[in-house]
Amino acid sequence: MERFVNDVARDIKDPKENQSLWEGMKDRYLKRARTDEDKKEARERPDLRIGALGSGSDYTPFIQHLGIASLNDGFGGEGGGGVYHSIYDSFAWYTRFSDTDFKYGRALSGVNGTIVMRLADCEVLPFDFTDLADTANKYAGELEALAKKSNPAKPIDLGPLKSAVKTLAESAGRYDEAFRKASANGGAALDHLKQEKALNEMLFRSERRLTSEQGLPRRDWFKHLLYAPGFYTGYGVKTVPGVREAIEEKQWTEVDPQIKNASAALAALAAQIDQATQLLEGQ
Repeated sequence: MERFVNDVARDIKDPKENQSLWEGMKDRYLKRARTDEDKKEARERPDLRIGALGSGSDYTPFIQHLGIASLNDGFGGEGGGGVYHSIYDSFAWYTRFSDTDFKYGRALSGVNGTIVMRLADCEVLPFDFTDLADTANKYAGELEALAKKSNPAKPIDLGPLKSAVKTLAESAGRYDEAFRKASANGGAALDHLKQEKALNEMLFRSERRLTSEQGLPRRDWFKHLLYAPGFYTGYGVKTVPGVREAIEEKQWTEVDPQIKNASAALAALAAQIDQATQLLEGQ
């Protein structure tokens, strides 16, 4: 839903500047970019990436254990987080020092309210998968770089993962094209979609294809194969965690099986997207 969230951010005013939230976020992305590649992406990519979810909040059991697509949004303040979990985290402190005129509270209410209303009004849920495929490709590239500098016992073959990412991108592209055609002429085709309920159910269940019943090594409660809090990083997220942590911790016997698991999950998601495309096309 990266595109959907970006569109919401474009329509809400930044509480501090005379610009949209999206423009403010883009400015902050540019300021925080550490490499030329990151700066180039922040300038040129049409949508800003949604950060991966680790742990530490109410969304944890939904995405990490049950595979239910989740979104975490909020304002952290100019200092990055206020006085969270402090005795000063009180209504008096908030109204006297933090958000004295409630401009951030109003903006956050605007974001959440707009998200809820737009989701409620959608005939077809605004799931798009091309940005996800692009992000998964970025993760695969990071793993490739990590593998090269990790001095593995034998060369690490990320071919299956990269192939699965390519398949996902192709499926996502076909779904995007089908949705674009169905949305043409004011969405006339969507108004007469015979299997709308089945399509929406397939879309909101799609995240579950990225989970595995066996879970991650040594912590089987965490079942999502694309995102998890790091084993040693607390709440901090690790992407494609089974593969990444096997390489980082030099658990060489786990690398190939975890590549296989992650690849299978991406392939399962691609297959579900293909089924959604067929429903969207009325097949």
